[in-house]
Amino acid sequence: MQRRSFLKLVATAAAVASAKAKFAMATDKTMLGKGSANPNGSIPYRTLGHTGEKVSIVGIGGHHLGRALLDEAESIQIVRTALDNGVNFLDNSWDYNEGRSEIRVGKALRDGYRDKAFLMTKIDGRTKESAAKQIDESLRRLQTDRIDLLQFHEVIRMNDPDRIFAPGGAIEATLNAKKAGKLRYIGFTGHKSPQIHLHMLDTASKHGFTFDTVQMPLNVMDAHFESFEKLVLPVLVQNRIGVLAMKTMGDGNFLRSGVVTPIECLHYSMSLPTSVVITGCDSMRILDQALNAARTFEPMSDSAKAELLARTANFASSGELELYKTSQTFDSTSSNPQWLG
Repeated sequence: MQRRSFLKLVATAAAVASAKAKFAMATDKTMLGKGSANPNGSIPYRTLGHTGEKVSIVGIGGHHLGRALLDEAESIQIVRTALDNGVNFLDNSWDYNEGRSEIRVGKALRDGYRDKAFLMTKIDGRTKESAAKQIDESLRRLQTDRIDLLQFHEVIRMNDPDRIFAPGGAIEATLNAKKAGKLRYIGFTGHKSPQIHLHMLDTASKHGFTFDTVQMPLNVMDAHFESFEKLVLPVLVQNRIGVLAMKTMGDGNFLRSGVVTPIECLHYSMSLPTSVVITGCDSMRILDQALNAARTFEPMSDSAKAELLARTANFASSGELELYKTSQTFDSTSSNPQWLG
């Protein structure tokens, strides 16, 4: 798909996005039965884009699991409790907490728990050599012979797509790993600018490649500033690419504003045509919150979403609560350029 085609999709997105989203929500609700979207208190599942995989509506973020203040035993308990309760999507990254996040999840996936998980991790390498090395390191830490979804992490610079798809670039390592059975699906993540995401999709298309998933900020503040929801989400829906929502509470900044609650944040992101909403859990209490949000979820009405967005507008218009967009606070590869290769 050429750049002109992408721009055309964006231009027509307003007309199709609402219908697409309502269809996706209705499909999920039908799968769960009539009445409440979740009558049995189970975790709803959605389809991961064109892959056909079924993933839980909520996913467990990997960064929080490796924090130094969180005891390893509790970290393992969080993962196993989530899996026992029907959550199957696990997020992670090669660079989280110097590898500690992957190591802890690897321990949690022993004793048969690996079979319950749809396991995702990310790499930073932009070259074939660095990407291949990081893939193998992640496999060792996670104690598995396969990663269900491997994503290029922090596509936050305009030249990242060109580096990944250049001769000798990271895409070659991931395709080789997929051929070898080390990974199943390929995606990318980023939190900086919708235009960089569109450039990544366009660059992939020019190389005859279609991503399986895209991860990006989708939350109650995003709609007001450099919006991924407005610019990128319709393109993904149109092309049946799995949508992974992150930064649902802005690392707590949204909650500290005092205008939204955790459940409102999670339910808003779940009400978009997302495949999974990833949330960080650094305690059993926060995991319970995530499970409750999934079990009680029903799609927000248009009026409820409009009210919530009106409530957040004054706090979000400058982007000051979305530091991942407006600062380098969340840019780990900027602080560690050697990870890029």
